[in-house]
Amino acid sequence: MPLIHSFPPVADASARILILGSMPGRKSLEKKQYYANPHNLFWKLMGDFFGAGPELPYEQRKRLLKKSGIALWDVMASCEREGSLDSAIADFTPNDFQGFFANHRNITRVFFNGTKAEHSFRRRVLPALTAQPPQLKCLPSTSPAHATLSHAQKQAAWRVLIES
Repeated sequence: MPLIHSFPPVADASARILILGSMPGRKSLEKKQYYANPHNLFWKLMGDFFGAGPELPYEQRKRLLKKSGIALWDVMASCEREGSLDSAIADFTPNDFQGFFANHRNITRVFFNGTKAEHSFRRRVLPALTAQPPQLKCLPSTSPAHATLSHAQKQAAWRVLIES
């Protein structure tokens, strides 16, 4: 099973909210971009809320998120996985959240893009944090593999980003 690695965080010192995925999928790894699968609703939702839609160049989308106080990262620094599905993740090493939160002290809320990210964080990261963690909330996955909810239903759940 191949070992894959995530990306650096998209964040600056003004970030108030951190959105965490589990690990980039195959298309994202190929393009070296978060949520690069065109069927993933992440960038469509970011367009709805912050003007950072998929029609914009990737670098511009990242700038708009940062300007809106949003940071983006993954729970996993590396993992073993065939394909793109979270269910295929065999083992993982978490990212350095102790250091991240020390350098991004304005983050008060963490939103998980799906249950795999939430469970992985709560199991492997949360027990190791020495400081009080920010508020944690799981949102429905934007992945096309999580098709039980419509775009409108996901949009309603993710609206909490602009209400935070």
